[in-house]
Amino acid sequence: MNYLVIFFVLLGCTVLSVVFDIAGFSKPVTIVLVLAVAVAKAMCVMMFFMHLKFEGNWKFVLLVPTTILAIGLPLALLPDIGASYYTSLAPQKGDWGHEVAAAGDHHGHSPEGETTETPAE
Repeated sequence: MNYLVIFFVLLGCTVLSVVFDIAGFSKPVTIVLVLAVAVAKAMCVMMFFMHLKFEGNWKFVLLVPTTILAIGLPLALLPDIGASYYTSLAPQKGDWGHEVAAAGDHHGHSPEGETTETPAE
């Protein structure tokens, strides 16, 4: 097949994605439509530019280890990332400013260990 025809098919799919975005559909519908066009574009690129259309069925055998790794890696990392059993030391969104306000309540200690409170006037 002529590469110029594939180029115009991909260009048409890109225009179709932009039209779906501008058309004013609801957000979930727009996401589904644009993702469907993206899948069609990816299939077009894989089939023609990567020449997978002309390969045998052995290409599906290569997907097995890839699929195992793609599923296994998130499952292996899930206990470390998914279970947050630790507390975050970083100030959270609603907590900003409390540390600064509390800092004015005391003056701290000098290097010798004596308090550096100033007398009230």
